[in-house]
Amino acid sequence: MDRRRLIQGAAAAATAGVLLPTARAHASARAYASARAADTDYPSAYWAPASPSNYTVCSRPSEYPVQYVIIHVTQVTFDVTLGIFQNPAKKVSAHYVVRSSDGAVAQCVQERDVAWHAGNWDYNTRSVGIEHEGWVDQPEYFTHAMYEQSAALTASVCDRYGIPKDREHIIGHNEVPGADHTDPGPLWDWTRYIRLVNFA
Repeated sequence: MDRRRLIQGAAAAATAGVLLPTARAHASARAYASARAADTDYPSAYWAPASPSNYTVCSRPSEYPVQYVIIHVTQVTFDVTLGIFQNPAKKVSAHYVVRSSDGAVAQCVQERDVAWHAGNWDYNTRSVGIEHEGWVDQPEYFTHAMYEQSAALTASVCDRYGIPKDREHIIGHNEVPGADHTDPGPLWDWTRYIRLVNFA
């Protein structure tokens, strides 16, 4: 009897055009994604939004100055990374993810918001995080297309926030104080990357 009433109530709500809480949440998420789809900060990126549960809404640079770009390597594939950022249980995100094969750039968090990528709140608030598809011990993932497109993205971020294009301000995840990660690892070509950033 209770189950029948629940089903009847759901049918009545649908007939009246009222969305139940679950439907309302899904509709809200769809509206959120489409509303911000045109709001990528980097024109060459496409919008692949992280779950709102995985970053902090903010108004940078007025709330916090943006002073660093932090380079990461995913240790999983591009698509899996996007899935992790879209999973509200994961509590992790980065602003951008760069694909190995062609250098395609997905933006997952707007730059004005604080992505949870550095493992250090202070550095999260003051940085843009860029993930790169691949594994630290498999340099074949660090393709020319990835380096080139990532460097163009980093140069754009640096230009917009007045960040010096040097190794003191473009750092690896492993260089964040208190970090327990090793990425981007010893096979990441920093000399090449910084040169590309400066010539982008």
